[in-house]
Amino acid sequence: MRLDVWLWAVRAFKTRSLSVDSIKSGNVQIDAQLCKPARGVRVGECITIRIVSDLAVWTRTLRVVGLPQSRVGAKLVAQFAEDLTPPEELEK
Repeated sequence: MRLDVWLWAVRAFKTRSLSVDSIKSGNVQIDAQLCKPARGVRVGECITIRIVSDLAVWTRTLRVVGLPQSRVGAKLVAQFAEDLTPPEELEK
């Protein structure tokens, strides 16, 4: 599964185009390496997303647990992504 599709499917981004733009701008890394939107995602990889908002810049860390067939509901995200974001980053 493509990285941009996986990020959209697990609700890290609202749209797939936002996902692609973030990856292309260098805000998404897989295992501490920059990547392209079409890069394949494998179970066990760690994805780091740098989120820039008006209020703060914070980092979200997700581990790939599964590969969904399509976009999943909010209650089912935990079956496909494990959130490893530290609590101090969530407070930002």
